Amino acid sequence: MKNIMKSLAAIAIVTLISCGGKEEKKEDSIQIGQKPATETPVEESAASSTKASETIDLTNKGIGPIKSLELASTIDQAMAAKGMEVYKTKCMACHKPDKKFVGPAPTGIFERRTPEWIMNMILNPEEMTQKDPLAKALLMEFNGSPMANQGLTEEEARQVLEYFRTL
Repeated sequence: MKNIMKSLAAIAIVTLISCGGKEEKKEDSIQIGQKPATETPVEESAASSTKASETIDLTNKGIGPIKSLELASTIDQAMAAKGMEVYKTKCMACHKPDKKFVGPAPTGIFERRTPEWIMNMILNPEEMTQKDPLAKALLMEFNGSPMANQGLTEEEARQVLEYFRTL
């Protein structure tokens, strides 16, 4: 009888320990599962609070043929008119002047980017999205939709840039 009582006591103790251990593991797995869930939104919200389209970088000239560009103090209206026509035919499918669409809106672009960066993005979008950190971030912000190379000449890109100055 003493052996049966000892055996039952041992089984009870083993059962309690094994049940208790599972509960602790369950709690640990919940805590572990919750920590990344807690950390991830913080990282995402920090990244989303500084969107690439809102980032100001007036030193980056981008990657491409334009190394230096000086803009006149006044807007060349004839050039801007030509640029508006190029923009309407080549760019407007993805870019609306004053709101986000497939790509960012060009309104206010000179407050965030250098003229060289803008021209290089127009003329060399493939290399820009591969090598320029800001262009890469824009690509991610706009769901991986790359800017199409429209094959514009430097003169056409400069006209579009002048049009952007009127927005």
